[in-house]
Amino acid sequence: MKQYWLMKSEPSVYSISDLKRDQKTEWDGVRNYQARNFMRDTMQLGDGVLFYHSNAGKNGTGIAGEAEVVQTAYPDDTAWDKQSLYFDKKSKRDTPTWFMVDVRFLRTCASIITLKHLKTISELNQMPVVQRGNRLSVQPVSEQDWAFIMQMPEWNLNPVSHPSTEGNE
Repeated sequence: MKQYWLMKSEPSVYSISDLKRDQKTEWDGVRNYQARNFMRDTMQLGDGVLFYHSNAGKNGTGIAGEAEVVQTAYPDDTAWDKQSLYFDKKSKRDTPTWFMVDVRFLRTCASIITLKHLKTISELNQMPVVQRGNRLSVQPVSEQDWAFIMQMPEWNLNPVSHPSTEGNE
């Protein structure tokens, strides 16, 4: 059964524009156990992802695009890289603590669906991202919330990209 997720990234670190350019990326550096567990234990191929820009100011913090999970969880090798911001001396290669998934770009929003706007929509009031104090970088999104968000006008100008068929004309 397809599931849906909201995954946060600071746009100064990795933005939806970066994902559009790269087409696919490793979602590494997650260092929260609950977020890790969502990726490691629950995410499946084809799951939908709302790409969320965090800490981007009042007009830039929010849903910036759509992606999908294209590789299920595998050990996050940044935990073993002493030069990485995400190095964790307690994580071992034979018993990894941290995991990552790969996500593929689908589309950007024509305009950011801001957190401020999301908080004004009564239909989305149970979404974790609008709840006070919920700062997880990986959060589940209900099927109902996903369907509602996909109908918002901020998507209208940007159809879903299908990289597997592009360039075959």
